[in-house]
Amino acid sequence: MNQFVRAFQPDRLAEAWKIIQQDFPMALWETVYVTILSTLFAIVIGLPLGMLLVAGDAKGIRPMPSLLMKVINVVINFLRSIPFLILIVVVIPLTRLIVGTSVGTVASIVPLVVAAFPFVARLVESSLREVNPNIIETAQSMGATPMQILLRVMLPEAVPSLITNFTLAITTILGYTAMSGAIGGGGLGNIAIMIGYNRYKYAVLYAAVIVLVILVQLIQSFGTWLAIKSDKRLKK
Repeated sequence: MNQFVRAFQPDRLAEAWKIIQQDFPMALWETVYVTILSTLFAIVIGLPLGMLLVAGDAKGIRPMPSLLMKVINVVINFLRSIPFLILIVVVIPLTRLIVGTSVGTVASIVPLVVAAFPFVARLVESSLREVNPNIIETAQSMGATPMQILLRVMLPEAVPSLITNFTLAITTILGYTAMSGAIGGGGLGNIAIMIGYNRYKYAVLYAAVIVLVILVQLIQSFGTWLAIKSDKRLKK
C-alpha cells in the first residue's frame, strides 16, 4: 500500500485531526499576521514608488530625470523577475541584518516585503494611469500643484482600482507565505510542507490547502465588496 493511500487510513486520519486541532490555530494566526504586516510594509514602500512612476514619467505631472526613472524601472523589473524561493535565499544577509535571523515566522516578513513592494508599485502605477486625464487637466488649469493633484485628485479617483489591486497584492502575499514554509517560515505553509508533505501526512497537507483557499476567498470577497462601495460612479 503506497504512502498516499495509507495517509487516509482511519488511524492516520485520527492523527492528522490531532495535528489540525493542536497546530492549525497558531499556524493560521502566523499566516494572517505575517500577511497583514508584509502587505502594510509593501504598501508603505510601493505606494509612493508607484506614484513616482506616474508623476515622474516624461508625460507626467512632474517629469523627473529620464535616467532616474530608467533606474527605478530596472530595479523594479529586476526584483519582480526573481522567483520568490530564490529571493528568500538572496536576501538572507538583509534579513539577518534587520531581524537577527533568517529562519522563522518574523524573518519571513523581510523577503515577503522585498518580493511584494515592486508588485505593489506596478499595481499603483496601473491604477493611477486609469484616472481620467481630463480631471487632471482641470486641476492643473486651476493652479493645483503636482502634489495636490496626486493626493487630492488622482489618489481619490483611483481608490476603487487601488482597493482591487491591493486585494490582489494581499492574496499574492498570502501565497508567498505558504512558499516561505519551505525554509521554516512558519504558518500554514510550514505545516503543509514539513508535516503534510515531508512526513506523508497528506490529510494535513490538504487541510492546509483548504484553509488557504478559504482565506483567499474571504479576502477577495471583502476586497471586491469594498471596491464597489467606494466607487462613486455606482452611487450616481
